[in-house]
Amino acid sequence: MPGHANVGWIDILVILIYLMATGYLGYLGWKGTRTASDFLLAGRGAHPVIMAISYGATFISTSAIVGFGGVAGLFGMSLLWLTFLNIGVGIFIAFVVLGEPTRRIGHHLGAHTFPELLGRRYQSKGIQVFAGILLCLFMPLYIAAVMTGGSVFAASQFGVDFEVALLIFSLLTAAYVIPGGLKAVMYTDTLQGVIMILGMGYLLWFTYDSLGGVTQAHQTLTGMANLVPGPLQEMGHRGWTAMPEFGWGAKNYELWWTVVTAIILGVGIGVLAQPQLIVRFMTVRSRRELDRAVPAGAVFILLMVGTPYVVGSLTNAWYAGNGPLLHGRVVKEIDATQGRVLVELVKEAPSGRWEAIPNPKTGKPSVAPLIVAERQPAVDARGQAFERVSGRSVAVVYARGQADQIVPRFITTALPRWFGLLFFLTLMSAAMSTLSSQFHTLGTAAGRDLWEQFAGGGRDGQPSLLVMRLAILVGLLVSVTLAFMVRDEYVIARFTAIFFGLCAATFMPAYIGGLFSKRITRAGALASMLVGLFTSLFWLLFIKEREAGAIGLVKRFADGKSSLAADALNWPSVDPIVVALPLSLATLILVSALTRPLDGAHLDRCFPERRG
Repeated sequence: MPGHANVGWIDILVILIYLMATGYLGYLGWKGTRTASDFLLAGRGAHPVIMAISYGATFISTSAIVGFGGVAGLFGMSLLWLTFLNIGVGIFIAFVVLGEPTRRIGHHLGAHTFPELLGRRYQSKGIQVFAGILLCLFMPLYIAAVMTGGSVFAASQFGVDFEVALLIFSLLTAAYVIPGGLKAVMYTDTLQGVIMILGMGYLLWFTYDSLGGVTQAHQTLTGMANLVPGPLQEMGHRGWTAMPEFGWGAKNYELWWTVVTAIILGVGIGVLAQPQLIVRFMTVRSRRELDRAVPAGAVFILLMVGTPYVVGSLTNAWYAGNGPLLHGRVVKEIDATQGRVLVELVKEAPSGRWEAIPNPKTGKPSVAPLIVAERQPAVDARGQAFERVSGRSVAVVYARGQADQIVPRFITTALPRWFGLLFFLTLMSAAMSTLSSQFHTLGTAAGRDLWEQFAGGGRDGQPSLLVMRLAILVGLLVSVTLAFMVRDEYVIARFTAIFFGLCAATFMPAYIGGLFSKRITRAGALASMLVGLFTSLFWLLFIKEREAGAIGLVKRFADGKSSLAADALNWPSVDPIVVALPLSLATLILVSALTRPLDGAHLDRCFPERRG
């Protein structure tokens, strides 16, 4: 079935209706935004269901659906452990354990942003400014990941240039966040969350139905373990329904450390320190609203993250039976009884002879595992006779090195045309709901946490609103530039994991410690943040092979190596969070034990229930 490439009048009409509805909700948010409190915290009066869906829609973006769905296509259902953490940590621990203390202290101290919450809790303008600077510097990385996810699918679905789709996504989102603030964000999040539920529900049902049901689909995928591409097998890939091989000190353990540390732990734990999510807890009036939000949030997250991880893995089974017919020359017999071979992909030249298809990254011939449908004699470009095999592959996308294309290509190839439009709206909703919160967080950090701290502001913070809106425009330009320039393999998931890991190592110990302990000091919090940040940055710049290699600092003075730990197997695959978070926590405890606590009257204000 060919991919979808034409935009009809029905597509345009449906998209216009969606944009009009989004614009109307943004208008309602703008109409109700009169003060800084309205812009920053939606007046602290959000309905619990709206807050839960807004939290979930902000949490789940195109980086989860397209980026991590594509990673699941590569690595398999081991990513479902991330779903477990998303619900257990991102919903239950976040709402039940952290939500009420965050709401209570935020209200007691009059905090409107996450950096302001930290700054006022520790009576430190420096901490607030430091946190605000970090968000302004690193939030564009996450924004770029979300923009890329939506733009990749738009380009695949409608034949639109990636750059055009990128521009549309960013401008539409900025159009209602800049005037409407958090009220507009939460109103539109609710509409977009409902669309996301409908889209993900149908996608999950269709995928299982097309593969003969849940049991048959999983059995088929399990039986395809010997079709895992060679490079992934060398890293420890044992099949799409199995965890990677675990161990230390050998190349075949690299995938386990990548999946578990960078993806499952980095994103699964890092969610607790996401400023754009934490601020949601300060938008409700009482703990009762937070408790009422938990069931809706848990169900929403389960459907939103579980579906792309399952579907991404199952695309391998679908392509094995329904993918495009490919041709190649046999490199290796994988399983002769089932007609499974590894081939060098070939295409027919105008001369009638067959020539190798080069890998766009390496320039060498592309190879892929194939399920043979037929064998025929052929002649290659040099006139040499060979046996050409034709069949279907589970590695249609892998051969091109574009994991971010796995889910979009499956949608445009396998599903009905009308669902492509629905899924586009789903991705558009996921992108815009997350982008709106990211832009809002970026703008408030620049206006409230930086501009007002240096230039001062009125009592209600009104002078900073213009700065917030200008900061959103600057962040938009930086993010679009990043998304345009960086087009590497599974870049969406990588950018997301980097941002989540940085937030976890930098903010989490000081944030959680400040919620529950009077003994955490200002010096302890600041030292913890500095250690977490600089340890993470050092690891990304010099140790983590994929990121360090892309940045290139190590190569300049280490004989072309991509990591300082290149000779120490598995260390270059370990995510910074494994090292940076424990060091940040240890620093918080040690420095707080050696420094003077904050003023007793201030602590009584933070924890009035413990007074006396």
